[in-house]
This record gives sequence, structure tokens and C-alpha cells, in this order.
Amino acid sequence: MAKVIGDIQPQDEYTHPLGAEVNFNESMYFNFFDQQHRMGGFVRLGNRANEGYAEMTLCLFMPNGDVLFNFKRPEIKDNAAFNAGGMRFEVVEPLVRLHTTYEGSAVYLTDATQLTDPRAAFKANPHKRVKLDLTHEAIAPLYGSTGRNRKVAGHEEEFAKAHYEQHMRIAGTIALDDDVIDINAFGLRDHSWGPRYWQALKYYRWLTCSCGPDFSFMATEIISHEGKRRESGVVIRGDSLVKIKTVAIKSAFASNNLFHQGMTIDLGLENGEALTIEGTVKGFAPLRNRRAGLTTHVGEAMTEYTCGKFSGYGISEYLDQI
Repeated sequence: MAKVIGDIQPQDEYTHPLGAEVNFNESMYFNFFDQQHRMGGFVRLGNRANEGYAEMTLCLFMPNGDVLFNFKRPEIKDNAAFNAGGMRFEVVEPLVRLHTTYEGSAVYLTDATQLTDPRAAFKANPHKRVKLDLTHEAIAPLYGSTGRNRKVAGHEEEFAKAHYEQHMRIAGTIALDDDVIDINAFGLRDHSWGPRYWQALKYYRWLTCSCGPDFSFMATEIISHEGKRRESGVVIRGDSLVKIKTVAIKSAFASNNLFHQGMTIDLGLENGEALTIEGTVKGFAPLRNRRAGLTTHVGEAMTEYTCGKFSGYGISEYLDQI
């Protein structure tokens, strides 16, 4: 069993009893980046059984900056499993090993900024068959919390009360039409459950990278609608995990001041150490979530990070309310 920092138990790897909140969400997310192929991506399933559907997302970043993408809201009736829209997540060994598969299609975008109008992008661009089969194995401690002792004002303001993450080694294959790519990658997974609206926060920045067992990090900056600021994260070296106390992110944006292109991250660790990490966006997809007339922008970027002698790929996810 992997080392656990927090109150997560093996049974938490599986789905949880469905809450009464209309916006109860239970989701799993996996990202993976193959440095040899200079490609990667992420898969996500979010069960919203009280609303009758799941959110299924597939996003693959190609070496030349092209993006393959699909999003569906397949019907579900309960929270019994992560299995919808051609995507399936299975726990092989709790806290250690998981298996993800997808079989379906994805739109192929040479200009992924077209996703600002996804309906038009899906109609105007070619589609490829995608078959994904990956095994994710822990290489670092699992960290997070069930949130049992944390109180919030109400389900409208909640985002991810129960949440944990873990850095992983990923192996398997991705087939694009008849082209099969062997994947040997590093990445991160997360699992959360509880009420969630994407509009519950003013904005956040979520940055993750795994350079392998010797160095990984996750840093996040969250701002509430009331202006309350929360900075957190971890730096992992082998089995050693140090929490991040302060996060300062200086970002470079495209001319629209919304699509991020790179960043400098200054981290202050609880042990007194200071780290500076440089990030350069290598692939970008502007996604969105809409509810009750509100639009939330989620910029997803395959990012190359460097920190001293370490370099690797990861995700930089920027959420903003438009």
C-alpha cells in the first residue's frame, strides 16, 4: 500500500453514497505525459447522478500542438461506477494501481482555440477513432482529505470538499485510427466527491508535474468570490512529501488576456525551502462550463516545467469566470 498523507482509506477509492444535494458530483481524473513522445493528455468522469448524467472528457495533446478532444454528458441512473460515454475507470489495487480505458471518437483540431465554440468545432473538423488502455501505478504518497470536519456555507458554494491526489507512472497504449502509440509516462490522478458547481469559485490555478520518482509537485492558487485566497500544494521527492505554504504565480497570456502561455511559479515550502519553477505551454485547449446563464472558462494546457536539474511535462489548468 502507498504511503497516505491524510485520512483517506482504501474504501475511498470506490464510489461513495450519493448525497442529497442536487449538484452532488463524484469524479476521477487522470493525466499522463510521455516525455519521449512529447505528448499527453487527461481523461475525466464526473458522476452527477442526481442530475441524471455524467461528464465525460477526453483531451489529448499531440507533439505538434494539435489536440484531440471529446466531451459528452451520457445518461446515468446511479453512482455505482465510473463507466459512461465509452470511458471506464477501475480500481485494481486500492491506493496503488488503477486502470483507465476509452473507446470512441474525438475531434481532431489543428487549432484548438476553436473550442471556444465547441459545436462549430465539432462540425468543422475531422474526427478520429480513439482507443485508450492505460494502467496507472503509484510512485509517490497519496495526499488529501475526506473533508469530514470541514464546514461550508452551503452546497452552492462547495467545490471539492473530499479530494485527494497521487502522482503516478502510466503505461499502456493509445490508438488513433490505425496508429498505435506505446505510452510510458508520468502524471497525476485525483478523486473527489461532494457538491460541486464550476461557478463556485472566482478563479483558480492548478499546476501539476511529475518528473518521475525523484521530483513531483502540485501547486494551487484559489480565490473565492469574496476574495478569500488559499495557496497550497506539495513537493514530493521519493517518499518524502513537503507541503507548500505559499504560491506566487506570474502568468503570461495571449492577447485576449485569457489563454495562458506560460508562468513563473515561486513556492515557499513549510520546511523553509524556496523553489522557482518555470512553465512553458506546449499545447492548449480552451474549455468551458455553462450554468444558469454563467460561463466558466477552463484553460487546459500541456506544460513543460523546469526546476533546477529537473524537467518534465504536466498540466496547467486555469479556471476563470467570464
